[in-house]
Amino acid sequence: MAGWYGARRLNMSGKAVIAVAVIAVTLVAAVPVALVAGIIMMLLGHVIGGLALFGGSVLVATGAVLLAGLSGARHLRKMVTQPGFRIVTLGRDDYSYRSDDYSYRGDGYSYRGNDHSYLN
Repeated sequence: MAGWYGARRLNMSGKAVIAVAVIAVTLVAAVPVALVAGIIMMLLGHVIGGLALFGGSVLVATGAVLLAGLSGARHLRKMVTQPGFRIVTLGRDDYSYRSDDYSYRGDGYSYRGNDHSYLN
């Protein structure tokens, strides 16, 4: 399975990242419900309360998504830096996109195709 172990269990940090992500998705899904509830409140005369309900739900959902993103990135960084994680570090030459079919001119790289007359 490409470096993954079937019997591997999530540690506490992995479970916390999943929990924060589930809470963030739930809060984002609750924003349209808060909008409808806020509109109903405004129609009943509580304009400030309706706006506060909708604005508060947007702020809370944004904070939850931000927290989930930061904790997920931190967890990924910790997981990748472990010595047992199988990842290949590319060298400086591995980032080259040039090949024999491309040549550099003043206006950029141009494709030569099967024309190998430049070798003679």
